[in-house]
Amino acid sequence: MSLDTATVRRVAALARIRLEEEEVARLQAELNGILGWIEQLQSVDTEGVEPMAGGAPRGAPAGMPMREDVVTDGGIRELILANAPDREGDFFAVPKVVE
Repeated sequence: MSLDTATVRRVAALARIRLEEEEVARLQAELNGILGWIEQLQSVDTEGVEPMAGGAPRGAPAGMPMREDVVTDGGIRELILANAPDREGDFFAVPKVVE
C-alpha cells in the first residue's frame, strides 16, 4: 500500500497537524515506510504462537472473572481505623478547618 500526497494531507488534517508544502513529500515517504513495515509484519507466520500480553488463550473467556455484586461493609473496620492518626469511636477524627 502506498499513500499519495492527497491522502497524506487528509491524514495531517485529521490529526490537526499543519504541514508546509515542502513537508508533504517527506511525510509521505515516512508514512509509506511505516506501512511497508506493517506489510512485512503481516507476512510473519504466527500460527501456534500464544499472545504475550493483552489476550486470553484460545477458547478461554475474555476479560476478568466476574464476582457477585454484593454490598458489604468490608468487615475490617478495626483494621482500617488502626491506620487513623486520630479517631473518635468508629470514625476518623480530623482537625477542624475554618477559613
